[in-house]
Amino acid sequence: MIDSVAINGTQVAEPVAEVAKPLGSGTNAINELLLSVRPDFVPDWAVSLTTALLAFLVAILVVSVCALIGTWGERKVSGHIQCRYGPMRVGWHGVLQPIADGVKLLLKEDLTPLGADAVLFKFAPALVLGALMGAMAVFPLSPGFFFADLDLGVFIIIALTSLTTIGVLMAGWSSNSKWSLYGAMREAAQVVAYEIPLGVSLLVPLMVAGTFNLIEASAGQSGGLGIFNWYIWPWVNPFMLPAFVLFFIAVLAENKRAPFDLPESESELVSGFLTEYSGIRWSFFFMEEYAAMFLLSVVGAVFFFGGFNSPLTEVLPEGTFLWQAACAATLIAKGAFGVFFMMWIRWTLPRLRIDQVMTMGYKYLTPLALLCVLLAAVWEAVAESLWRN
Repeated sequence: MIDSVAINGTQVAEPVAEVAKPLGSGTNAINELLLSVRPDFVPDWAVSLTTALLAFLVAILVVSVCALIGTWGERKVSGHIQCRYGPMRVGWHGVLQPIADGVKLLLKEDLTPLGADAVLFKFAPALVLGALMGAMAVFPLSPGFFFADLDLGVFIIIALTSLTTIGVLMAGWSSNSKWSLYGAMREAAQVVAYEIPLGVSLLVPLMVAGTFNLIEASAGQSGGLGIFNWYIWPWVNPFMLPAFVLFFIAVLAENKRAPFDLPESESELVSGFLTEYSGIRWSFFFMEEYAAMFLLSVVGAVFFFGGFNSPLTEVLPEGTFLWQAACAATLIAKGAFGVFFMMWIRWTLPRLRIDQVMTMGYKYLTPLALLCVLLAAVWEAVAESLWRN
């Protein structure tokens, strides 16, 4: 295997040791596997296209599973919080209820309102879901199974999930409904207010981790101290916990979750930007919402709560299949807990007014996030000069 190094700006080939990659260790490994078994008449571009198709199918599977489990979990969590059972009839404790709902949505007529811009109206749900699926490509299921191990991983996730706002604006404007347009304008204002504290609060763990890569950030929290190596603890950086609180509040607003669900706001705007949608296109927006909740919960788990690391992964032999499975189960469990906490908040807190939402974002969260980054940077500089040397 030949690698290259830069000497005075020039790339020079350098022989390095061949490293065996586990099956499924990213797009390159999948390409190599497909190249090894393909017939001679199959061109290289067909192999790359097959790899991209596999990544697309995995993303669809993850998004669909997030939507199925999320809708069922939402109903059960809200039911128990309100001292009732939630769905119980379709399957054991209603576990098949999301499938029944999905079949119902598929069979519903797909309507386009009179006077609506048909092209934009139909394209908006696809843009919302497609942007989220693109972000899902960066999601590593385990250290040895991923499709896109990018150096700017978390940056790509934040950038692509922000594109969903364009889809919401498109949906609201093209629906030819004042309720839809009001909801879309609220979404635009809300995202502008909360994208800044969301990104700025993430700078604190990024400074500590020294990387945007999700797998590298998770690996930096492994070691003999176990969970005490996680970035959330004050002895790592005392401004991590405030940064996580700001990050989590911004994630709620980013995903239009209560108490920040002003873009939908059923009591005021019918269903907001979703008012004129029905059937499968309506479901695309909810698939995106639950998958984004899970994805951003995973980002929070990676940069604050140890990522793949848990007491179980510390005792298993690293690199084995069992260790990879434990890493995947750990990250999924942490992401699921983040989604559960969002649901808990939804059924606990009342909806804020739009002026309160804007005030919180601009007047409190953004200055606090900037202050948190400044103090965290000072702490890192002092710690580097006094203790880490």
